[in-house]
Amino acid sequence: MRRREFITLLGGAAAAWPLAARAQQSAMPVIGFLGMASASTLAARLEAFRLGLRDFGYVEGTNITIEYRWAEGRYERLPELAAELVRSNVDLIVTHGTPGTLAARRATATIPIVMAVIGDAVASGVAASITRPGGNITGQSFFNAELRAKRIELLKELMPRVTQVAVLLSTDNPASEPELQAIETAAQLLNIGLQPFRLREPSEFVSAFESMEQARVGAVETGDDLLFVTNVGAIVALAARARLPSIGPADVARAGGVIGYGVDLVTTFRRTGFFVDRILKGANPADLPIERASKFQFVLNLKTAKALGLDVPTATLLRADEVIE
Repeated sequence: MRRREFITLLGGAAAAWPLAARAQQSAMPVIGFLGMASASTLAARLEAFRLGLRDFGYVEGTNITIEYRWAEGRYERLPELAAELVRSNVDLIVTHGTPGTLAARRATATIPIVMAVIGDAVASGVAASITRPGGNITGQSFFNAELRAKRIELLKELMPRVTQVAVLLSTDNPASEPELQAIETAAQLLNIGLQPFRLREPSEFVSAFESMEQARVGAVETGDDLLFVTNVGAIVALAARARLPSIGPADVARAGGVIGYGVDLVTTFRRTGFFVDRILKGANPADLPIERASKFQFVLNLKTAKALGLDVPTATLLRADEVIE
């Protein structure tokens, strides 16, 4: 074989090498992390993500680099931050939540995208199906609509006489409306009327709770959007002032609400390392099935329940993974 032909053949073979093999020949792989909040807000999840990478032999700064972009809760910044990561020629983008995933998807159709967690990848149009996502996206989903509907069931078990429940929704999160539909279906079966409150900024919280008091709702359910997660203390305090039992993600109960029920997000962020490893070793995200989160947390704040005069059924106590007394 002539030298020129050999070089041409070698170049063609190199183009087909898995991503990790090519990276080892040049520089370490670069992951772009598109965060919807801040590094401090997601500190526990971020550390879990790094541990997940370590599970597969990747150590930040040693054999892998991570480029971070933080929206600080301002979803309108996500498209430009995603575009920055694409312009930086990262090998892969990790993000979370429906707004973050949609922003990454619109920014690139070629760079692999791993969702640490998303409400419903199919309903939001991110993936064609769970088993074969198609395109350049894979990761984990936790079907938040079903989860929020389950919270209404738990609330009815705790408060059999409740007839009106307020529901907090994020105006800027496209997953909110499908979630509301699922909550409405569950509420109708339980003879509960819903009062939805669509909010965009924390400054709207006070007026929302004033409206709840005027409407004489019996409890409030808060979603998993970062608008509520990052302001859980303020929401629980307003609910307490209005003497409204509150239910939402696990941190709601830990912050002083009554019930916290949701996905163990630390576990899901750690699992993200699996998808990163598979893709860096050459797997096509289109062929990697989206995993459904399977670990949930049920936290009951018995202290708050008693302060509100609620009698907690024994069955509810026994189901709780964590009881705060």
